[in-house]
Amino acid sequence: MSDRTAPVRRTKIVATLGPASDREGVLEAMIAAGVDVVRLNFSHGSADDHRRRLAAVREIAARQGRSVAALGDLQGPKIRIARFGDGKVSLTEGAPFVIDVALGREAGDAQRVGCDYQDLADDVAAGDRLLLDDGRVVLDVVKVDGSAIHTTVVVGGELSNNKGINKQGGGLSAPALTDKDKTDLETAVAIGVDYLAVSFPRSAADMVEARELLGEAGKEIGLVAKLERAEAVANDATLDAIIEASEAVMVARGDLGVEIGDEALIGTQKRIIKHARSLNRAVITATQMMESMIEAPLPTRAEVFDVANAVLDATDAVMLSAETAAGDFPVETVEAMARVCLGAERERIAQSSGHRIHEGFSRIDETIALSAMYAANHLTGVAAIACMTSTGYTPLIASRIRSGLPIVGLAHNPVAQRRMALYRGVISLPFDTSEMSADELNDRAMALLVERAIAEPGDHVILTRGDHMNAHGGTNTLRILEVEAQHE
Repeated sequence: MSDRTAPVRRTKIVATLGPASDREGVLEAMIAAGVDVVRLNFSHGSADDHRRRLAAVREIAARQGRSVAALGDLQGPKIRIARFGDGKVSLTEGAPFVIDVALGREAGDAQRVGCDYQDLADDVAAGDRLLLDDGRVVLDVVKVDGSAIHTTVVVGGELSNNKGINKQGGGLSAPALTDKDKTDLETAVAIGVDYLAVSFPRSAADMVEARELLGEAGKEIGLVAKLERAEAVANDATLDAIIEASEAVMVARGDLGVEIGDEALIGTQKRIIKHARSLNRAVITATQMMESMIEAPLPTRAEVFDVANAVLDATDAVMLSAETAAGDFPVETVEAMARVCLGAERERIAQSSGHRIHEGFSRIDETIALSAMYAANHLTGVAAIACMTSTGYTPLIASRIRSGLPIVGLAHNPVAQRRMALYRGVISLPFDTSEMSADELNDRAMALLVERAIAEPGDHVILTRGDHMNAHGGTNTLRILEVEAQHE
């Protein structure tokens, strides 16, 4: 008999790599603690840093028998002020302050500062509100005079070099893909990432451009749209078009919260997750999820509830940023996040679903995948849903339905194996069918589930497969099998 006392976490954990994870033994411990996807942040580090880190991830994952995906994250057009002669200034409420795109890069003082985005003066007008340093400093635009944007300080405080600028309500015209991004995209393809995140897309056209730039060499890379501009979530048509042009989306709550306001962010997070799942795309919830653990060994209660609420919203993954890239407790943070996810997943709401229950289906493989999940959720004695897949599509569709049961993606293709590492509730296992006869497939699949302690003799497993293995979109069969005792 197998030991299935430990629950399997369904929500996936994305962890950013950086100096903290580079410390001896830390990356290995992070992956052992449950990291499913590593994030390579192209805003920091060199191409060689990312290549080295990804090679280490691949080696450790193979040694631990895990499928761990890699997400490359492009910097995008982060709009920043320039620098101050003294490193920082203090702005007083009611005081005038000028942002001048023509000012020297190091010439900032308490009255004015430069900006690295030359079109800022064309994008703003009197009455606009600018938010600096993630909204900690607020400026109202009084007038624009040539290259100089004259403002009044509404919320003052300390302002230091290179802090970001957002326009409340959106409307900055900077393109989503900068020259640096295009170079980093080539690096991402060369080192073999599984997903590539595009920062600040305004519309589906930005994602289409990224797909074209990936070309044939990057055709197997999944695109992730980072939703952080007000325009991207302004209406359902724009949001849905961006989702459909991507393989996954990220609720990037930092810049998005600054642009639309924290009070609107709550409902917007839930709307993005709901729309992504309805459109059969994966979704990552990110930003400050356990930020206090950069310096503390335990999360705050508020962070616990934040992560748990994202899990109950049915996000596919929750993401750690500076907590694992630069924090003092990277391994402990992953462990804490895994505990919180498991705790939230025990709630009944996390296991019941009405997904597409009143909709018709147009594809045979979707019909099989969704039927398998509803059967599994309603038939007593089912231990798992096993999907033989060439691309990971059937497990993706199945994972859109909430359940307490594991979905096992059985794939020969290592790219498909890693792609599935992002999908909620999916356990990705290597399964080479090339040397198997059609009669052997089911028995070998059941034996693998027993070996991995996912099922045991007497359980039922719902198995989906196609008549022709390794054929995209070929899933057309659903079988309910009883797991039999294995004989030596």
